[in-house]
Amino acid sequence: MRLRASSGDPVGQELDALIIPLIRSDGLPPALRNLDAGLGGAITRSLKWGDFVGKRNELAILLGGDHAAKRIILIGLGDPKQVAEQTLRAAAATAVREAARRKSQHAGLVVPTLRRIPAQNAGQALAEGALLGSYRFDKYRTTEDNPVALASLDLFTRDASHARALRQGIGIGTITAESENLARDLSNEPGSVHTPNWLGQRARELGREFGLGVRVLGPRELEAHKMGGLLAVGRGSANPPRLIVLEHGAPPKAPARRGRKATGRSPRRRPTIALVGKGITFDTGGVSLKPSASMQDMKHDMSGGAAVLGCMRAIALLKLPLHVVGIIPAAENKQGADAYLPGDVIETASGKTIEVINTDAEGRVVLSDAIHYATRYEPDAIVDLATLTGACVVALGSAAAGVMGNDDALIERVRAAGERAQERVWPLPLWDEHRDQIKSHIADIKNTGGREAGTLTAAAFLSHFVGEIPWAHLDIAGTAWTGRDRALCVKGATGFGVRLLVELLRNWR
Repeated sequence: MRLRASSGDPVGQELDALIIPLIRSDGLPPALRNLDAGLGGAITRSLKWGDFVGKRNELAILLGGDHAAKRIILIGLGDPKQVAEQTLRAAAATAVREAARRKSQHAGLVVPTLRRIPAQNAGQALAEGALLGSYRFDKYRTTEDNPVALASLDLFTRDASHARALRQGIGIGTITAESENLARDLSNEPGSVHTPNWLGQRARELGREFGLGVRVLGPRELEAHKMGGLLAVGRGSANPPRLIVLEHGAPPKAPARRGRKATGRSPRRRPTIALVGKGITFDTGGVSLKPSASMQDMKHDMSGGAAVLGCMRAIALLKLPLHVVGIIPAAENKQGADAYLPGDVIETASGKTIEVINTDAEGRVVLSDAIHYATRYEPDAIVDLATLTGACVVALGSAAAGVMGNDDALIERVRAAGERAQERVWPLPLWDEHRDQIKSHIADIKNTGGREAGTLTAAAFLSHFVGEIPWAHLDIAGTAWTGRDRALCVKGATGFGVRLLVELLRNWR
């Protein structure tokens, strides 16, 4: 979909649909009176008769009449005191999907005048909503009953300076939303398609297209790095594991002084942030086999890795002045002849040993090697995303991801970015009692502490591999995919984490 901002008048524009967002109020805003006159007062009558009152995401469809637009789509924004960026995202998504359902190809949207929301923020939110709301994964569909995708959406405003700010926001929103849709595409692919090797190939393609440095470590290199956790989890599959490493904004290597090796750091060092995403491309549970119900959704167990790939695409296009390293441990957790077993002891790349209690607690095992690998970059912060525990779904449902870590300031940064991006996270505690639960009598730690506080003991496990580096862990098990259509996404992968990470990094200071 092509998006653009225009300072022209929507009256007289040849459009299949004109979208008009309206707050809940007693009358028609003055800015829309000319438009309403062109419709013969249809909007005023809808408000007066109560056919449309402006409740959040409420829809009403009017025929264009003498107006050049074939249809007018009214979309409610709700209480004016509560309208925020997330309101605009949801409204744009809902209205664009309705326009597509009615076979529209060229649509316009009258940008509402909202004093509380800067024009650039409004443009970003509307662009994100339009592109996320129109997303479909129909690669494998052969029927023709799907809606026609919108080809273009024009955002109309009367103020030229307002239009310039809108264009800036549209640029950012388009990059972010398209990157989130990329993450959705990756996660929605069948598990037989998005194998660890396939995911590594996609990373290489992204690297070539967007100027990212990419390394993909295969089994021999994993052996050389002593990544016993990643190798153990992938042992039961015919598709061997990979460690995928993407790099943006790598600082130039400083010249070596006589008699000393180069440090790899420039005199004025950019902040370095490491993003680690769990990439279990399919999870049967291994020998500790999962129940068959809903196992088809386990293709989404690489959603953390997909979010990292989407984020790396976005920050490359946004040219953020940061050094960002994206790391994805990719493996299939299956129950082949050589699969790892409960009771096994695994030595990880850090040298720490893990007693395997349950082979279905595999995500934290592969993350142990990936997080340790991230520490070699001496980052200012590590943020990991993982569909890690069902316990987090029980605790928070699909409304938020859990966030835990060792640095309150970083956790607050992540929480605030999630609020702004409409990808909410909720802080959970990480105490010594949770670390005590994963102590092993034959190894350094065990890979599960039992049913109690399962989300927190999983985070306690990961904390053993970050050292003193500020670290935040996002358990996205409840937010990574959905079983029903929502305003911003349809059934399937949500791409959760891309907008949050981009918002976090765009505002990194």
